[in-house]
Amino acid sequence: MKAIRYYSYGSPEVVLRLQDVDVPAVNDDEVLIRVRAASVNPLDWHFMRGKPYIARTQFGLFRPKTCGMGGDLAGHVEAVGRNVTKFQPGDEVFGGRGVGLVDRAASFAEYASLPENGMLAKKPANLTFEQAASVPVAALSALQALRDKGRIQAGHKVLVNGAAGGVGTFAVQIAKALGAEVTGVCSTPNVEMVLSIGADQVIDYTKEDFTRTGQRYDVLVDLVGNRTPAESRRALAHRGILVGAAPAKGQWAGPVIGVLKLIVLSRIVSQTMVSFLARESQDDLTVLSGLLEAGKIAPVIDRTYQLNEVPEAIAYLEKGHARGKVVVIV
Repeated sequence: MKAIRYYSYGSPEVVLRLQDVDVPAVNDDEVLIRVRAASVNPLDWHFMRGKPYIARTQFGLFRPKTCGMGGDLAGHVEAVGRNVTKFQPGDEVFGGRGVGLVDRAASFAEYASLPENGMLAKKPANLTFEQAASVPVAALSALQALRDKGRIQAGHKVLVNGAAGGVGTFAVQIAKALGAEVTGVCSTPNVEMVLSIGADQVIDYTKEDFTRTGQRYDVLVDLVGNRTPAESRRALAHRGILVGAAPAKGQWAGPVIGVLKLIVLSRIVSQTMVSFLARESQDDLTVLSGLLEAGKIAPVIDRTYQLNEVPEAIAYLEKGHARGKVVVIV
């Protein structure tokens, strides 16, 4: 089969290769999927570049321990292990893997093998494969950030900083589905799009600083990290919650420093400051499937690329200006 592989850290045009490799083995508790579409996430370029460097203690100090790439996918079940009961050949499914990616689960490939009880579910019938592939990591991140860390309730005022990105477009819609009043922060070209997916108000960050509007929010989900926690708390209610879910800053120990800042500040102020990284959950993927089938949320896709164009897809996402999700058609 064809698959994207990388054997050293670096830029996409240098280290990513489209190669012929073996179709993944299917263990007794796994499902082999014929991948129809995959999507790109910030984790992909963090893996590829090996940055921040502290992550290499887990993923390989001098070269990656695994060479496959891609977490999200949608496709057909090709075969199942002998212990599998939830899926059968021909089923249309979506899901994927995030942290702890192994080569046989990598989605930038014609086939991938996933655990039956992992992050895998039947694809909503009203979604295309491209739409379904854009959901898992981004929508799961949005759901868990709002529900688990932000403890969102109906009637809450919620601000999403980075509302036009992959996670942000889902966060706006999920917050609305949970009954919140939502304000999105984005740039001028994205204002109408963010309004169209359900935001009650939009702040154009090129014209206004959301930390200085005088508005206070019960939950602030920061997906950009362009304001310090001390600045962001100006926009929080007295008992508000800041959920820091921005990509890691800095080449060395960015995530650790960011987490420490939130922990220290949270102990001396009335607001709650928490960092966040999504966890894989089949149950939450099923929750999202219900929201998608009901039409309460819908994927926003910026661009699509072919499998041999994965380097271009990752380079585009890395620039930080994608509107919604970037999808790879396999």
